[in-house]
Amino acid sequence: MACFLVPVTEAIITTVAAKAMKSKNAESAVLAVETDNGCIEEKTKISFSRKLKWLTNMLWGGSVLLAFEHVWHGEVVPWFPFLTAASNPTDATVMLHEMSTVGVSMAVLVTAVWSVMVLVTNAMEKKVLKAQSEPALN
Repeated sequence: MACFLVPVTEAIITTVAAKAMKSKNAESAVLAVETDNGCIEEKTKISFSRKLKWLTNMLWGGSVLLAFEHVWHGEVVPWFPFLTAASNPTDATVMLHEMSTVGVSMAVLVTAVWSVMVLVTNAMEKKVLKAQSEPALN
């Protein structure tokens, strides 16, 4: 009914946070990466504000798809009160329960997947930094 509102709320918060971090972001660290053919390429370390932007994109994308699905099924309408469940107090209770269970679960799952993405990315960056600091054994 309105489960998409929880990820939308999180998406709004992370969008504001990402924009605030981006404006205060410091210089990115430069990483030298050796390719398979022996060439060295310079790569910049991914800033946290950019990683937060990943979460924002995931939340907005999922929320738009969910909103479309709810419009398709007639649960969201273009006239007030916009959510069909909000017009009836009994349905409103069911809607709030759905938001607190399904909506929160979806938002937590998306955030957990993003957290794993960030952990993997950080591990890959640390591996490159460690390889940079060790002398080459030839």
